[in-house]
Amino acid sequence: MNERPLPLFGPGFDPGPSFADLLRRTSPPDAGPAQAPGAQQASVDIPHGTTVVAIRFADGVVLAGDRRATSGFAIASRRIEKVFPADEYSGVAFAGVAGPGNEMVRLFQTQLEHYEKIEGESLSLEGKANQLAQMVRANLPAAMQGLIVVPLFAGFDERRGHGRVFSFDATGGKYEEADFQTNGSGGVHAKNWIKAQWREGMSADAAIDLAVRSLFAAADEDTATGGPDLVRHIFPTVALIDADGYRAWSDDEVARRAQALLGGREEGAGL
Repeated sequence: MNERPLPLFGPGFDPGPSFADLLRRTSPPDAGPAQAPGAQQASVDIPHGTTVVAIRFADGVVLAGDRRATSGFAIASRRIEKVFPADEYSGVAFAGVAGPGNEMVRLFQTQLEHYEKIEGESLSLEGKANQLAQMVRANLPAAMQGLIVVPLFAGFDERRGHGRVFSFDATGGKYEEADFQTNGSGGVHAKNWIKAQWREGMSADAAIDLAVRSLFAAADEDTATGGPDLVRHIFPTVALIDADGYRAWSDDEVARRAQALLGGREEGAGL
């Protein structure tokens, strides 16, 4: 197998702030497998990630997601990760096809790191959201074939001093949400729960409880959303982003919070 050598850059070459553009300039086009006109591809059961939520609170934002991935009517994974740090002060969560979703997240992380190294400063939160929108737009040809990836992006805006939440559509459209947003097959159920209880100025603890509760509610209504699994010790992924940066909660921390909420449910206090 012939390996393509790494590109070499002269001292006068400027790679530019966009890592994605650099890849396009230095990599050969991917021709892909030839296919006869009118031919149909065989259907393949591909793992899909499901429900993710982003909630703004008084000092930042909370990102959370369930751990289930489905392939058709089967459970493909019970421990998939859908919530990731984008950089020190922002995070991204995705719903959709798991493979391209993970690839998009890794490319986004690399793009932000590349920009900071080239320019000597980090992008604004708005600029990061614009970069992610371009990546979602670049995935549109794959999305038209059913390989849809739609992320949520959230972070602490150091220039404005508060948290912000951004959602996207499959064409790369970017929309800032004033308070919260959800995505995935169980997103509508999670959103209805959040809408009923979200309040301006709520604390971080209240926002985390609301995120976990909303995922429980989604799991009750949507078969593709995984609820808390006390036997396997599988609980939602939760991350907090504020002026201190991105902090992912450990499984033990989420387990204690989830078990407390489940206990309240058994006592008739609701989810």
